[in-house]
Amino acid sequence: MGRRIFVGDIQGCREPLERLLAAVGFVRGQDRLLPVGDLVNKGPDSPGTLALLMQLAAEPVLGNHDLHWLSRNKTADPRQSSWLAGQPIVRTFPDVLMVHAGLHPRWDEDRLGALTQAEVDYAVNVRYCDADGNQPPDDWPPPGPPFRPWDDFYAGRRRVVFGHWARRGLVVRPQCVGLDTGCVYGGKLSAWIAEEDRIVQVDGWHRGG
Repeated sequence: MGRRIFVGDIQGCREPLERLLAAVGFVRGQDRLLPVGDLVNKGPDSPGTLALLMQLAAEPVLGNHDLHWLSRNKTADPRQSSWLAGQPIVRTFPDVLMVHAGLHPRWDEDRLGALTQAEVDYAVNVRYCDADGNQPPDDWPPPGPPFRPWDDFYAGRRRVVFGHWARRGLVVRPQCVGLDTGCVYGGKLSAWIAEEDRIVQVDGWHRGG
């Protein structure tokens, strides 16, 4: 049946993505490529990244940078724009939920495919919240009590795979896997292979190198 390979924030860094796919031994047509959003924007080759993801039949979710990219109509190729706009905010599997930033602690897992605009904004931007899901005015510096990382309050039955939080880095907890390890900032590009419960990382993009 192949493997599900979840990938952290790519941010237009096609070359590290190619190296990561080689490192995990990605088999086109067999493995599933599942990026957690922020496919484009800050890195050197957003069009090339989208072209590769489309070629490999990737199944991403949208992140805040993807939505910004679409709102500014930055994609010159209408096929890429249409493909990107057609991706969901949340993908669900029997054992896993995939979202860019996080989930509200009181959301019903069965209605994640029908989020309001305010809920979409939450799903692609949340980092800290309180037990009722309220967000602090700012995420940096860390806001302190009663605010904690959103996954501290998550009590769903499925493990959540997310990105969006480069400062926090790799997160591996029973309830979640966080894969934003700062590829575009010279950190790592990370993948979680669900069927092997294994993390694979490669060096990210180094400006000018």
